[in-house]
Amino acid sequence: MREGMATKHKTDVLPPTNRDLLQETVVAHLATARPDGALQSNPVWFEWDGTHIKISQTKARQKMRNVRHDPHVALSLVDPENPYRYLEVRGVVDKVEDDADRAFIDHLSERYLHQRPYPNHQPGDERVVVYIRPTDSSAMAA
Repeated sequence: MREGMATKHKTDVLPPTNRDLLQETVVAHLATARPDGALQSNPVWFEWDGTHIKISQTKARQKMRNVRHDPHVALSLVDPENPYRYLEVRGVVDKVEDDADRAFIDHLSERYLHQRPYPNHQPGDERVVVYIRPTDSSAMAA
């Protein structure tokens, strides 16, 4: 393989050189499995707290139906400056909490100001915070 070409990682171990994407302000894509087995992906804003990846999601969306059906998800992050530099994190949904006061989505809206694509965040939507635990937590450490 030529130097500088991307390498696709098929395991749950995160490539150490791309782990810093978890701290960047990049739009991620969350993939879930629908009950019929088909994959569904949509853009999400996320935050990494060191143990969980937290995203804001509309409470009634099909994505929540998918998570109840199968809690295994994959989050893909691509560096907007270099599309060959990306990170895919496979994980399990640990918990889902209401965001009735919209504090979490408001925090994310400030963080991701002017980012595209825009995840669905209508002003009147009921929101939840989804906590995703990477399946290989040892790889997430430092």
